[in-house]
Amino acid sequence: MFFKNSNNKDKNDDLAKVAALLIHAAKIDENYSDQEEKIIKDALLKIGADNKDIDRLITKGLEIETNSNQILDFTKEVKLMENTNKIKIIETLWRIIYSNKEADIYETNLMRRLGGLLYIDNKIMGDIKEKIKKENS
Repeated sequence: MFFKNSNNKDKNDDLAKVAALLIHAAKIDENYSDQEEKIIKDALLKIGADNKDIDRLITKGLEIETNSNQILDFTKEVKLMENTNKIKIIETLWRIIYSNKEADIYETNLMRRLGGLLYIDNKIMGDIKEKIKKENS
């Protein structure tokens, strides 16, 4: 189980915040593509979203991301996850970033900040980045 909450409303609230984080990464280069949205939807399904809720989660995630002025607003849920699950989110973030084959300075800076906020070791972050970069080259 990815989230501590057991009721579906809380789970969907948590998933929407994770969606907001993923959407933020997709939008940071000012080019939110269909391919990035597909990566986000696939990731949400892997972490417990129901297929019937996926479009609603994306809509709610977009709303949260648009109305937030800092990434702390939607990193709390990820921070509470087990380390293996945090790694899956980090992998998804790198997949989003490298979906267009390159990472710009804003995307790299975001990942550096997220590594610190989520307590992910720099070596692990670098290893994940290189793994995803090779997959997309």
